[in-house]
Amino acid sequence: MTADPATEVFEEHRSLLTGVAYRMLGRVADAEDVVQDAWLRWSRADRAEVREPRAYLVRITTRLAIDRLRQAQSRAESYIGPWLPEPYVTEYGDTAPDAADRAVLADTVSLAVLVVLESLSPLERAVFVLREAFGFPFTQIAALLDRGEPAVRQLARRARRHVEERRPRYDVDPGRRRELTERFLAAASGGDLDGLMSVLAPDVRLVSDGGGKARAALRIMHSADKVARFLAAVAPAAGSPGRTLRLLEANGGPAVLILSGGKPDSLFQLDAMEGRVTSVYIQRNPDKLRHLAEH
Repeated sequence: MTADPATEVFEEHRSLLTGVAYRMLGRVADAEDVVQDAWLRWSRADRAEVREPRAYLVRITTRLAIDRLRQAQSRAESYIGPWLPEPYVTEYGDTAPDAADRAVLADTVSLAVLVVLESLSPLERAVFVLREAFGFPFTQIAALLDRGEPAVRQLARRARRHVEERRPRYDVDPGRRRELTERFLAAASGGDLDGLMSVLAPDVRLVSDGGGKARAALRIMHSADKVARFLAAVAPAAGSPGRTLRLLEANGGPAVLILSGGKPDSLFQLDAMEGRVTSVYIQRNPDKLRHLAEH
């Protein structure tokens, strides 16, 4: 059965819309809700009046995401412990036709960048995502947001400077990150303190998100000694009976998913620079892991 033209047009752009919404919100479920709302508006629209469906759909999605982001920011004040984005399994398909485009997309969806984006205003975040991740021209972003082009350029400069000043530096080469992840995993799962110290940078930091619903460090942990001792104490439990480990790609880089009884329990991901781990991210909030069961 052939899909109707409205559905075909929307499905053609679904990947783009999901990418915009996720980078805006940092939660897969919220991004999917926004895309569904965009579909409902598209299905009711007078499409004969829409000259550029792609721009129209991105406009709807961005504005819905801005509204939801404003609501989420008011709730974030009561969040327990450090906040990390919901893991996003990165399967770019035809949206990243070459290695250069793939690297840009991976960087803008990385945990390091998404954590920094949380500190931007909703409008700054929208401009950054549309410009840096998807290459929209300033004239089009201005039209999408109903802002003047000079104001949009100023928002873009402010957002880019903020991100560059605050995001940790890391190696984006997938091969090197995977090799280091495997070495890290071997040392951590074996409780090998010396092995961990050999892969951790001296100023490494560990960020653990339990959201008050799972055991996690309530503060960001710093220094190789503290991080190594913490991991040597807790990571060997990942190899206990009933638990399995799975390597997947999330947020543009290798990640280790730990399942307990077949259900997602934790997700580890690393940033690295010059062959050493500079950041360890541990997602344990069950609300943010539920969707990984299918992966």
